[in-house]
Amino acid sequence: MTEETRLRDQICLLAKSLFDRGLTHGSTGNISARTPDGGLLVSPTGTAFGRLDPARLSRFDTHGALIDGDKPTKEMPLHTAFYDTRSTTGAVVHLHSTHSVALSMLPDTDPDDFLPPMTPYAIMKLGKVRLLPFFLPGDPAMGEAVRGLAGKRSAVMLANHGPVVAGKDVEAACNAIEELEETAKLALLLRGMGPRMLTADQVRSVVTKFDVEWDD
Repeated sequence: MTEETRLRDQICLLAKSLFDRGLTHGSTGNISARTPDGGLLVSPTGTAFGRLDPARLSRFDTHGALIDGDKPTKEMPLHTAFYDTRSTTGAVVHLHSTHSVALSMLPDTDPDDFLPPMTPYAIMKLGKVRLLPFFLPGDPAMGEAVRGLAGKRSAVMLANHGPVVAGKDVEAACNAIEELEETAKLALLLRGMGPRMLTADQVRSVVTKFDVEWDD
């Protein structure tokens, strides 16, 4: 089995896991990963995460040309923006996960720091998450908004739409986006109850201890 074959199988396995646990639904969400030769494998447009076919993933060469597989997701500008601005990006995942979308719709959510400081793990895996405004699905302006961050954020939340996370590989990206959704769920469960958040000093200690990218 080649490295690319293993990567194709891994993408489909992790996508199905996300789908089976309700983290995205229907034909929503998209996923991509860097191939060993520097190209990309991308989930095709209109496909369900629970039924991806490893042989039909969209395959791009190192110049960004589609060379094999089905037509890719319409959110390609969003994915390529992360690959182009963050040299450490090996995979990108975008979901339509319920709790994070709900949190993005609340008026008092901080656009510069979307997730409240509730657990160290969200900080460790995501850093600060930027809440971006609403864009029409497939609008290339989403990619431009990510480029405007100049590689300083590994995760963004598209308002009324869903989270997008870049990771060093496909497993890391999936783990991080799950942490984002679970933190959003916690924020909604505890809303109005005055929970004890991590203090600024505690956040700083996590950032320092685990060498977290933290855009002050």
